[in-house]
This record gives sequence, C-alpha cells and structure tokens, in this order.
Amino acid sequence: MVGVGLVAASTLMLLVANTVWAGCPASTVADMKGVKAGKYPQQFELSEFERNAGCKLTFRGNPDIAKLNAKIRGNPSSVPSVENRLPSEPLVYAPYHSIGKYGGTLDVLSNATEAGTSDFLSVRHVNLVRYSDDLQTIVPNIAKDWKWNSDFTEVTFYLRKGHKWSDGAPFTAEDVKFWYDHLALSPLVMQKPKDYVLVAGKPMEVKVINKTTVKFILPAPKPGLLAHFASSFAQGFQPKHFLAPYHPELNPDADKLAKQAGFENGLAVIKAYFGNSDWTDTPSPLLNSPDKVAKLPADVIPTLESHIYITDTTEGRHLVANPYFHIVDTQGNQLPYMSEQDEVYINDNEIRILKLVNAEADYKAQSLQLPMAPILMDGQEKGKYKIDLKPEITLHNMSFNVTSANLAKRKVFGDLRFRKAMSVAINREEINQGPFFGLAKPKQYVGFSPLPPFADKKWESYMIQYDPGMAKSLLNEIGMVDKDGDGFRELPNGNKLVLNIQFSQQGISGKLVEMVGQHWSEVGIKNTVKEVTPDEYRSAQSANQLDVMMWRKSQPLSIIRGNNELWVPPFGDYFSHRTGMLWAEYIDTNGSKGVKPPAFVMQLVDDINTFQSAAFGSAKFNAAGARMVENMTGNLLFIGIVQAPAPIYHRNALKNFKEFVFHAYEFYRTYPYRATQWYLDE
Repeated sequence: MVGVGLVAASTLMLLVANTVWAGCPASTVADMKGVKAGKYPQQFELSEFERNAGCKLTFRGNPDIAKLNAKIRGNPSSVPSVENRLPSEPLVYAPYHSIGKYGGTLDVLSNATEAGTSDFLSVRHVNLVRYSDDLQTIVPNIAKDWKWNSDFTEVTFYLRKGHKWSDGAPFTAEDVKFWYDHLALSPLVMQKPKDYVLVAGKPMEVKVINKTTVKFILPAPKPGLLAHFASSFAQGFQPKHFLAPYHPELNPDADKLAKQAGFENGLAVIKAYFGNSDWTDTPSPLLNSPDKVAKLPADVIPTLESHIYITDTTEGRHLVANPYFHIVDTQGNQLPYMSEQDEVYINDNEIRILKLVNAEADYKAQSLQLPMAPILMDGQEKGKYKIDLKPEITLHNMSFNVTSANLAKRKVFGDLRFRKAMSVAINREEINQGPFFGLAKPKQYVGFSPLPPFADKKWESYMIQYDPGMAKSLLNEIGMVDKDGDGFRELPNGNKLVLNIQFSQQGISGKLVEMVGQHWSEVGIKNTVKEVTPDEYRSAQSANQLDVMMWRKSQPLSIIRGNNELWVPPFGDYFSHRTGMLWAEYIDTNGSKGVKPPAFVMQLVDDINTFQSAAFGSAKFNAAGARMVENMTGNLLFIGIVQAPAPIYHRNALKNFKEFVFHAYEFYRTYPYRATQWYLDE
C-alpha cells in the first residue's frame, strides 16, 4: 500500500508540473463545469468569463513561441510575456472536448498555389465576426461586439483594447479605415471595388470614432453586411503601419522609399505584399526574393490570423504560430495550440486521394466529392482517420458561354430553347445512381440553397426531367440539324459544333461531366471532355474562352443578403463558376465596352439591390426574391444537375474536431468550427 501511495503521489506531482493552475475551471463545450453560458455560444469576453466562472484567469503561452517568433523575419527578436502579447480584452474559447496541448504541425494538402487552398486558409482565418457552428448565430471575433442603428444604415464595431498585429504593432480602428479607403476603394490598388464593399453600387463611409471603435455608414440599408464579414475570406482590415509608408495617397515619399528597396514605386510594394485582389492567400513573392526582402520590413504582411507564413515555394508553404494571437482557452492558454502548419501542393486528384488513404494529412474537405468516398472510407481503420459524409449547400451545375467570342455559338448559347434542350437531355437519375450511389438529389439551379419560402417550389424541378425527345425537337426548332450525316448536329449556319468541355476536379465531379457529355452526344451535340487544373480552368473562363462552364454553386439566403455576386454578371468571382463575361464588361464600363445584357439580367441587378436593402420578410423583400429566382431559373442561365453529400476527412489524432453541419465553402469551411483550438494528440 505504501508503494502504491508513493506511485500515486509521484503521479500527482507530475500532473501538477504539467498542468496550468489558473484558478478557473477547465470549461469545455462538453462539460462547462458549472460555468454559466455567456452572451454568445461557446465563447466569452474575458470579464464575462471571469464573472460567470467566479475566478481570475491567468495566462500561459506556447513554450516554443520564442523559437517560432525567430522564424518570422521582421518581428522583434525578443518576445514579450504572454500578458503583454495578448489584448487586455482577449476572447476566451471553451474548447469542444478538452484543454489542448502545445506543439505539433498541422499537415494539409492543397491543389496548387491558389487552387484548393481556401479550406486550409479557413483554419487560421479571422474576420471582424464569424458564424458559430449552428451556422445561424453571428458571434464576435476580431471585434468584441457590434451595434446596428434602427434602419441598418450604420453598424459600429467595438475592437479589443491592446490588440496587436503579428509583429507586435497596435491594431486599431485606423486599420479598418485604411483597408476600406486606401485598398478596397482605391483604383490604384483594386481595378474596381468588389460588390460587397458597396451598397446598391455606392461606397460606404468608414468613420473612426476612437482607437477601438469604428463605424460603417451605409448609403442604404444592408443588414447582410454583418453576414459578409462572418463568412468571407476578405478581411475588413489591413495593417496601416506596415503598408501606408508605401502608399502614394498617404506618403509623398512612398515611391522614393520603394526605390530604396529595389521596387519601381510604392504601389509595387503594396501589390507584392497585399496583391491586387481581396484574396488573402496570394503567394508572397518576397519569400523567394532574397535580393529584395532584406530591404523591406518583412517577408510577408503582418496578420491577425493564428499562423503566419515563413516559407513559400512551388511545392508548398509553411507557417508558424502568431505570437500575438488574441484568443485564449478557459485555462488561460493562448491559442493556437498547434505550433506550425504545413501545406503541400498535389494537383493530381488520384495522388491526393492516395496520400489521404496513407494518412499524410490531418484534415481535408475541399476538392473531396462523393464519388471519391468509397476508397477513402475503406481506408479509415488502417489509416486511423474518419470520413464524415455531409450535405453540400451547393449543387453541381453548368452554364453556356452566352457572350462567346464565336458569334454563331453566342447566338445558339443565348437561345433559351438551346439551354432547355441541354437541360432535359441530361439523365440526372442515371448520374445519381451511378457515381453518386443514389445519395444525390436531382435539382435545378435556383441561386438560393435551400429555396426560401418566398419562391415557388416548382423552380427546383424546372426542366430537370429526362426528355431526349423534347431536347431533339427544340434543337431542330433552332435549326441545329445533322446536315452531313455524321450523327452530330451543326450550328444553324452550317458550321460544325464541337463543345469544348473542360473541368477541374476541384469544382465538379469528373465522372458527372463525362456522363453529361455522353447524354449531350446522344441528342446529337458533339463534345470533347478534358480535365484541366483549377488554374487552367479559371484562366480560360476569365478570358471568355470556354464553351461550357461548370463548378458547384449556390448560397444560403443569409449569405446572399450580404453578397450579390451570384446575381450580377459574371455571376461569381474569379474562383467560382461564371458566365456572361462580356455582359459584366458592359456594366462595368457603362456600356462603352462588352455586350449589352438582356432585360432579365438587368432586372436581376436591380432586384438584388432591392432584396439586400429591404426589411427581412417584407412584401418588397419577398417580391424581389421571388422575381430573382424566376428570372435566374426560368432563363436557365445556370443548369443544375444534382446536389450531393461530400466527404470530410480528419485523422483521429486531431482533437477538438467538431463534426460539421455541411461540407460548405459558403460559411467559410472550418471557420465556424474554431480550428484554432484543434490540437494533435500523438
């Protein structure tokens, strides 16, 4: 008994040596240990947690943070204490299952430099607010709170006192205003403002109230602006202290300073750091330019995210923990738990699947589709990983290039009869029972997912019946007949028609595309199907070079209230499914270039502006929404095929992993599930 007692005592001493005794209960979502819930689910402001838990939280940081910080060129060589790194008002997370442990590297696979990377980016992502994991409740993140005025024309964000960028510089309301005024709206940096930074096509005013208070003043109501910040990769802030010295709007010596660093002018420096888009995962050329980086303050732009890049090559990228990250757990441990992240590029779909089966990644969802599930599920036990099949918000869909440079094709693609024919020529149930194992649902594209009650349910099944006879009749009516007897139809002018169908596995199932190509061949439309990389597909789509466009697409109502991109030509951003590129050019240039869109498209533009500003559920709101669905679906601008579940992969060693509600980009993948509290237990 004495021996047992000594063993127990020594075990207790070991536990004490490795435990943070902060005087507060180790509350988790699974066991809150009596701590009363806060204003927002699964998280607290510091004072709120201490009040609800009846304790005073003390702080602890990653013991390797000095070594990690030393890898971030441009950061101060010495790391302040964790109390001085954290904001005086940190955000407190209750981890899902357990208090984590520090260390380890999160290993992930992306397709290529800017392809299939949003899944990984979402793991470290931050914005002013986020969706909680119920995908309904918006909760604080960078902002500690917000307040709307009564008519949704002003929203005030309250920031955290003492919050710092990853280089230790203060983060303030000036960084929000700098982002909006001098990056998002500046024609020197952005060719044109993104739709989400405008309200009904007009800019907002961003007003600094004080260091921790910033107000957005809108030219019209837009309650969905908050949902935009909660779900978008585009962050509402950038480091003014870091970029402003090179911005000619703010520093008359910007070009001189840039030339000293070996750049043509200040804007060249800003674009090297920030890029010329809102995509926050553009590779930094500075990490691979030793002749220039030494003359600039750092390799990459400072961040508020949980990790920051330290290497960037054609094979992949590597990140280390941000020493100044603003979140702690209920024991006062500064997040993230994981010290490093490693991203490897694998563009070949088969090799990606093989690496997952071999457990060479800790987490993966993007680019995984239902036809890939069987081989992944077969390897779960041996690979010590888990596959969750979760419904997708989007559905597989295709469109035709209604502004094709080939005028004969443009005339045909722009004919609604052709689009109807091509829709009813698709045997969706055969596709469902084939590569989708009977788990998919044939659907028409309606823009919204799910279809809101203000829209007629009939649109979900509009022209999705398999009717090759109807397809042939419509094609005959257009004048597309087989004139030379080779079994395939020519264009009405007699020219040969061969649809050039290119696809990327990242955006749509290859087996689905092959089956659609076969269905179209069976009604006399000759086509070729070719798999390309995501970058090749996007470049060709943007250059107006494709006959047929395809990707998964649609958004929830809550996201559409803050983002109009699905309803305004070209109906998506660079990374998504687009058509009508020359319609977009016409609108962007006020008619001086491009092709004038048809009346139903201009009605869509008007209606989305009305929809976003109208009171939720009002007659104006419902009428605009119903008309949007009728115009989008009735004109078959995008042809829906099937909506299906898709696999989500994670290794068993990855802890505090919460099962997702959807396999979804629309709420920004892992962002609602608080990946900064993941840790590895192995």
